This record gives sequence, C-alpha cells and structure tokens, in this order.
Amino acid sequence: MTEAIKEGTLLWEPSDAFKQQTNLAKYMEWLKEHKQLSFDRYEDLWKWSVTELEAFWASLWEYFSVQSSTPYRRVLADRTMPGARWFEGTRLNYAEHVFRQARPDVPAMISLSELRPLQEMSWQTLRERVASFAAALKAAGIREGDRVVAYLPNIPEAVIAFLASASIGATWSSCSPDFGGPTVIDRFRQIGPSILLVVDGYRYGGKDFDRMPVVRQIQDAIPTLKQTVVLPYLSAQPDISGLKNAVFWEEFVRGHGREELAFARVPFEHPLWVLYSSGTTGLPKAIVQSQGGILIEHLKLCGFHYDLRPGDRFFWYTTTGWMMWNVLVSGLLVGVTIILYDGNPNHPHPEMLWELADKTDITLFGTSADYLLACRNNKVQPNRKFRLERLRSIGSTASPLPPEGFEWVYRNVKPDVWLNSCSGGTDVCTAIVGGTPLLPVHSGEIQGPLLGVNVKAFDEHGRPVTDQVGELVVTDPMPSMPIRFWNDANNERYLESYFRMYPGVWRHGDWIRFTRRGSCQIYGRSDSTINRGGVRIGTSEIYSAVEDGEDVKDSLVIDIDDGSGKLRMLLFVVPGKDGGLDEELKNRIKRRVRENCSPRHVPDEILAIPEVPRTLNGKKLEVPIKRILMGVPVEKAVNRGVMANPDAIRPFVELAESLRRKN
Repeated sequence: MTEAIKEGTLLWEPSDAFKQQTNLAKYMEWLKEHKQLSFDRYEDLWKWSVTELEAFWASLWEYFSVQSSTPYRRVLADRTMPGARWFEGTRLNYAEHVFRQARPDVPAMISLSELRPLQEMSWQTLRERVASFAAALKAAGIREGDRVVAYLPNIPEAVIAFLASASIGATWSSCSPDFGGPTVIDRFRQIGPSILLVVDGYRYGGKDFDRMPVVRQIQDAIPTLKQTVVLPYLSAQPDISGLKNAVFWEEFVRGHGREELAFARVPFEHPLWVLYSSGTTGLPKAIVQSQGGILIEHLKLCGFHYDLRPGDRFFWYTTTGWMMWNVLVSGLLVGVTIILYDGNPNHPHPEMLWELADKTDITLFGTSADYLLACRNNKVQPNRKFRLERLRSIGSTASPLPPEGFEWVYRNVKPDVWLNSCSGGTDVCTAIVGGTPLLPVHSGEIQGPLLGVNVKAFDEHGRPVTDQVGELVVTDPMPSMPIRFWNDANNERYLESYFRMYPGVWRHGDWIRFTRRGSCQIYGRSDSTINRGGVRIGTSEIYSAVEDGEDVKDSLVIDIDDGSGKLRMLLFVVPGKDGGLDEELKNRIKRRVRENCSPRHVPDEILAIPEVPRTLNGKKLEVPIKRILMGVPVEKAVNRGVMANPDAIRPFVELAESLRRKN
C-alpha cells in the first residue's frame, strides 16, 4: 500500500523554464525596466505591493493598459476602511475591456450542459449577441444603474446578458435555478430590479426540474419588475401565459440584430453587480461591487495568480449563484476561452468533468475541494483514461483542501500540475490567499497571500500571529471590497459585518494560520455562516425553512470539518407536537430546506436535542457550539454565566467527545 503524503510535504516546484513563461515573471521584468524596481523573490514583490499600495495598483493600471476616458486624480484618495476611494475621476467600462481581447482564431466560449451538446461560440458571435441584447435592454427602458436580475444556469445566455448589462452601465445580479423561491426573493427584492431573466427549468443528474412555479412566485413578490424574459431551456415552448409582462428570449432581442456594440463609460465606483453573502441574522447581505474595482482586481487575479494567457482555456465548475461564475467570466478580460458546464459533475459517470477537460484542452481546471475529495472517495483516476496534455493547473476553493486532496491530485491527475488552492470569497469576489506560479506547493497548504492584499492572522487582542490559528484580517483596502451594501443606512450593516471586532481592519470571518515560510492554511469559518460549495447562506435562512411548521419547535445548524477536510452540516432540532424525530420528520425537514433554500443546503445529518442553547437575551449559541464540536474545551468555548440554559450544552459536549474518539 502506498504511504500517505504528510502535511507540509513538498509536492511541486516550478522549474526555471516554467517561471520564465509566467505572466508574473514578465511583470517583474517590466517593473525592472520601466519602474527601476527589482525583485528576486515573490515574497519581496508582495511586501512592496502592500507597503507601497498606491504604486502597486498604479503599476497594474499601466501594465494592463486600463482604458479610461479621463485620467485619475490619484490612485487612492482615502485608505480608510470602509470608504476607501480608488482612481477617482476615471470613467471606464468592464465590458469594453473584455472585447478588446477578441481573437478570431479561438472561441470565446465553449459550453456543455445536460440539455445541450458541446458547442463553441466565436468572439464575433459573442459580440453580436451582446450588442443585440444590450439594445433590447435599452429598448425595454433599462438605463445606467437599473438592476438586471437573472435566474439562469451557467450557459452562454447568462454571459451574454451580463456583458450586455455591464456595457450599458446597468447593475447585474444572478441566482442559480436550483435556489428556492424564498431564497431568490430575499436576494432580488432588496435591490428593486426592473427586469428578470429566467429559464423555464433545468436538468440535473438526468432529472428535470420545472421552475415556472418558482418564477411566478418571484414575480409576485417583486413589485418593481417591469418585464420578464423567459429562455426556453427545459422545454421548447414553455407556457408563460400565467406570467405578467413576459416575453420569450428570441422575441425580446428580435429587431436588434444589426446593432453595434457601444460602451457606457461610467465612474470607477459605478455598481457592476450585486452578490450575496449571508450573515447569521436578517436578510442576505446585498454586496455591491464596482466596475473599476472588479476590473483591475480580476486582471490581477486571472493574469498573475491564475497565470492565464491568450489561447488558454479556463474552466471552473460553478453555478451563477457562486462568485466563481463571475470570476470565470472575467477570464475573458485576459483573452482566454472560458468553458461553461451546467449539470451534475458526476453524471452520467464520475469522470465526466475530466473527460470534458480532455476533450476541450482545458488549461486551468477549477473546482471545489469537495469535488476533489469526492473523486478520491470514488477512486476516480483521470490519468488512466485521459491525456490531459494542456492541463497546467488545478484550482480548488469553496472549503479547505486537506492533504488527502493534494495527494489524490498528484497521484491520479498529473504529477507536474500546479495545484492552486485558494481562499477568499463573495465579499471581495476574489482570492485573498491562493496560488502563485513562482512558489512551491506543499501538501495541505495554500501558497500564500495575493499581491496587494495585506492579510494577517490576528489573535483575540488584535495582534498578528504566525504558526498560530487566528482571525483572517485584511489591514489595507482592496479595490474589489464592496462599495456598500444595498439599502444599508449609514453603512451600519457593512460596519457590523467586517469592522465590529477590529475597527478599521477587515475581519473576513475565517480561521487562518500562516507558516514561517509564508504559506497558510484555512480552518473554516470563524462565524456561524454556512458555506456549501462556496455559496454562503445565513443560518436564519435555514431556520426559516426548518421551523416552518408545528413539527419543529426550535433548531440549531452548525457546519464543521468532519476530520477529513470535508465540511459537514449538522442540524439539531427540538421536535414539535409528539416530541419525536423519525424518518418521516427528517424527510419533511430536508424537503423544506431543499425547496426554500437549495439542494446544496440540505443537512448531512439531523439530530434531536431537548433545547437549543441560548444567551440571556435569547440568541442561539451557534459559534460556541461550533467551537465545542471542533474540540475546543467547554470552558474556553462558552461562558456559562451568559447562558439562559447552561444545561443545554451537555448533548453537544457528549457529541464532541464521540467525534474525538471517532477521529
């Protein structure tokens, strides 16, 4: 039997030839020639990028030839967080930067779904379809700043509609069709959209899901909608007679096929899109990110930290409800072909995505840590069936990738592949720590911090620590940080979300440990937000679904590492009327979560408890219970003196001991 690879083992090191071909090496040469700045190591370049923040971002503006109709007055007018103001005075357009990369010799997109065969779209066709959709949006009365929302899968029409929205200065927001009605409504209703783009249904794992009832539910709940555009996807001619002001996609764009694509140049901080990342209470946070901030951040991310170049093929397994879809589309900014897939990654067989990678010559194969671990558990061996000749790197995010995941990749995919494990999130729509093609890869570790990101681990006193688990914080602003939350009076919720613990310092909500060599490890969420496949959902949304009936009096949900690096969602319920938790009740609870939240948020296990531990003012003790289940001693995890019901923690202490013995 092959011996397991230990944590920290060196698995890959870039050769000199590999380094010389990277975009980062070329950027460092450019700095030397044009700015008289010489850096021999990535670590030195990173230190300069965070100590000389303005000089670094100004160099990227110049290096990537960012186009603006007016020059910037200064790079960073105010470093205060929140409120940092970047590149004031500039006017630009994200979509314009996409289409300056157009290449006639390669496709812009390659797509596959369970409902459609593999197909390519040229840059010219993409431009024409974006132009016609943008013209249709304008004809429908959509103007700069209006919100365009989409209930669409990861298919070409979603990319086309987003780029059209960006081109006219409208603000985009999307949810995946597997999201239930209440989950979508809680997101879209906040931002008052004018137009809704939907599919009639989708197919997943060979099973069809009709979403027209959900579309009607969304329409009824959002009074600002002026029009709904329906894309026939599951069926050729869905019945839209019950919808208000609805037209089919083809009818919507009819008559706009000869339009030229134009770009509205907007201020740097003009809203590009709204993403959603839930806190533990209240509605999901409606995170507004800017055209300019996302543009320059994603040029850096895709160009330097993914090392994508014109001619490469960029894939990430994602839905439109996860920020990695937005990052995937941004691959177009650096001239790559993006690969879209809509469907079950294991259908019709567990090697399906690797077959797609081989067939389409994928250069960067992006996915979640859970998917890589599932491949390992299913004994998938891509190197036995596929050549994967152009595969240069594998991206992994959404949850921490443990050493077993690293081991599986290097033994079963490709021994010389660059494994780019990264972590960041929806809140900044980028990685904070992640891959760098100039650094080695060690088992179970992320290579290090990204350029321009002054990230540290803080202890409870706000002091930086090394070789110790602490709160992940960012001490200086990033361009892609939210410009605001939608409808957040006086930035109250924004401040509460990121700056309550350490005023003026961004607290991200993850546990992190930096090693002495600069690499790091993520240990999951430090708050109680549920992270499933990269989509964060607030516990309040779970509770609304679970407790929607007399059969459940109360509940508590926790996401913990099961010991193998895989996050496991545990739902504890106080049963209702008869006091029993049988399979019938479990199935009802799962069905409610599936329909009201999404299938990915169905709990892995449901357990009965006598009562939910609460504070004296009635708050559920989510974080302390999570810490107990992670092995933190009770006396360090919770102060019983602030509890309304101290005895309620006993079942969790017993479960923690059981988990400890099992591991």
